[in-house]
Amino acid sequence: MEKSTSGETASGRQANAAKGVLRPPRILIYVNAVARHGSIRKAAESLHMASSALNRRILDLENELGTTLFERLARGVRLTTAGEVYMNYVRRALTDLELVSSQIEHLRGLVRGRVRIAATESVAGRLLPAAIAKFQLKHPGVYFNVVIEAAGRLLDALAADTADLILTHDLYNRSDVSILAVATQPFCAVVSQDHPLASHATLRLRDCLAYPIALADESLAGRGLIDRALLKASFQFEPALVSNSIETMKAYARLSQAVCFQFRVGTAFDADMVSIPLTDPGLAKTELFLAMRRGRSLPGAAAAFSEHMSAIFDEMA
Repeated sequence: MEKSTSGETASGRQANAAKGVLRPPRILIYVNAVARHGSIRKAAESLHMASSALNRRILDLENELGTTLFERLARGVRLTTAGEVYMNYVRRALTDLELVSSQIEHLRGLVRGRVRIAATESVAGRLLPAAIAKFQLKHPGVYFNVVIEAAGRLLDALAADTADLILTHDLYNRSDVSILAVATQPFCAVVSQDHPLASHATLRLRDCLAYPIALADESLAGRGLIDRALLKASFQFEPALVSNSIETMKAYARLSQAVCFQFRVGTAFDADMVSIPLTDPGLAKTELFLAMRRGRSLPGAAAAFSEHMSAIFDEMA
């Protein structure tokens, strides 16, 4: 058996590492997995257990509650109305347990745990990965789950407590959201370095009409901004390319004389591209928000990372 220089066994080290870790009741983990996967078989695979055993545990719970939580379908399962109510309890219970565990770790002088972030695609290329990497240099015991979503789904993730923090350009004036930091970011036309527009200090949407247009689809925040600006204009775009991928639009612009559009934060590290601020009303001063659900107490790791991100936002100002 492997031993450390102090004579401690490997299993002993693992046991010590597990001390102070609060583990949720297994049935909560089971229900959460089934709801997340929409399939007892897939949930069982993720939990490394037999699907028959998992199904039996779910049936026992349903019998105890006196109601059905999952509707059995030809392909998978779906939460019933009672199941949705129970899942709200499961999510809050798992979140509260994680909070208690992180607070205990904080009292021991440690920053450990998991941070769940839902973010807009504009920060996915460099800003958010760089912030995480820098944070983990100081806090190697913190792990991250990052999901890139459309603006509306970011807010849904906060409301359901499936994300601790969100990074978004649009908050829809939601009263259930607390803004932790704001950075003003110009919305830009993005072109290749040899594009005829590349030497301009600023542009208007009208200036882009002579060139092919790569336009985001409705799932990205930038499309809503452009659509609102065009409502006030005397012209419309006829895009040569529509995509939900920022990287696809930028690659297309690199290979052609096309113009695509992006928040400055999403283009700051593209050395072969030029981002030119747009001066149209509603586009000149857009914002990037770091936010959490109002009234929630963040786990220690998420709270520490929010402070880290807030400092980065200050540097962007």
